[in-house]
Amino acid sequence: MQTDVVLHSLDQLQIELPSWGFADTGTRFGKFFQAGSAIDTADKFADAGMVNKVTGCCPSVAVHVLWDFPKGQDPREVSVIAEKSGVRIGSINPNLFQDQAYKLGSFGNPDAEARAQAVAHGIECSKLGEAVGSNLISYWFADGTNYPGQDSIRARKRRFERCLKACYDELASEQTMLVEYKPFEPAFYHTDIADWGMSYALCKKLGDQAKVLVDTGHHYNAQNIEQIVAWLLDEKMLGGFHFNDRRYADDDLTLGSIDPYQIFRIFNEIHAYAAETGSYPDIAYMVDQSHNLKPKIEAMIQTVMTAQDLWAKAALVDREKLSTHQQKGEIVDAENVLKDAYNTDVRPILEEWRSGKGIAANPLLAYRESGYADQIEAERTKRRQELGLSQDSSYA
Repeated sequence: MQTDVVLHSLDQLQIELPSWGFADTGTRFGKFFQAGSAIDTADKFADAGMVNKVTGCCPSVAVHVLWDFPKGQDPREVSVIAEKSGVRIGSINPNLFQDQAYKLGSFGNPDAEARAQAVAHGIECSKLGEAVGSNLISYWFADGTNYPGQDSIRARKRRFERCLKACYDELASEQTMLVEYKPFEPAFYHTDIADWGMSYALCKKLGDQAKVLVDTGHHYNAQNIEQIVAWLLDEKMLGGFHFNDRRYADDDLTLGSIDPYQIFRIFNEIHAYAAETGSYPDIAYMVDQSHNLKPKIEAMIQTVMTAQDLWAKAALVDREKLSTHQQKGEIVDAENVLKDAYNTDVRPILEEWRSGKGIAANPLLAYRESGYADQIEAERTKRRQELGLSQDSSYA
């Protein structure tokens, strides 16, 4: 019976992959290149399609508008390219940080022309989403200030409210606006949307089609992320996740590489909500990682496998026993209910789930044995030479 519960729960975990995670990217200090990294959008979809093929739970790809939709190309053509690789376009991510006009911010910029440009781009992204069948517009802002007195914090808040409202009003009826937060970087004095409460307040003012996006790396050390998740679930304001891990802040490490128990605790809150309400909440589960050291496709597969493992463990928590111990104040016993589930080896259940989907028991091993890595390294190295591209001219 417990196995059936876990198998059912695994069907609820559909994980979106990021297009930018398959291309050469880096930090402000530089890049480390990989021969098999994606050169163009078609390559990104092909790589995502391979991850979906071996894992069976990654049917969609998040796209970044300036990086994945060449100017002048019909966005529906990009959607067709995705479908050829066995995936579909998922969330649309506006780019409100790269243009020179956004030096002092986008929605928070004191310059009205810069704000107008940003709003126009946001609305354009919603229309683009309609064209390719995307119902998620995922906003992250680099906006903030580096020095005290640089700008009015309250004025910037009001600008954000107006600009978000202008974009919100142009959403299609089936679209959801996800608003992400981040405590710092690249702004180092104040960030305009610095925590979940600020995102929540903005979304609440907008309406039912606006939800909070939780990035597991966008928190200070020791932050209780599962409490944030529990509150947002109870308020019906949790729209999605960006999965990664971090040692300090937003390191974009593979999920669970630093603190897998934290991810288990987050998933436990979602399972608890589902047990209480009778259904799983409508949450977008997305990966936000870009790897310079780990092989990109292997890192994605590793993250997905880790997510499934921790999700399955959290599904095993004995809710009735846990509730009994909580009511009696039996703290040691209550904690041990969680630890018993966490320490359970769920690999046999995951293998059963994969067998039912016609997937190899070990997705990572299946990928390595497929020969795909050698194939794309040879093909893309040759293509770069034919196109006259040096590795450092690849784009995200």
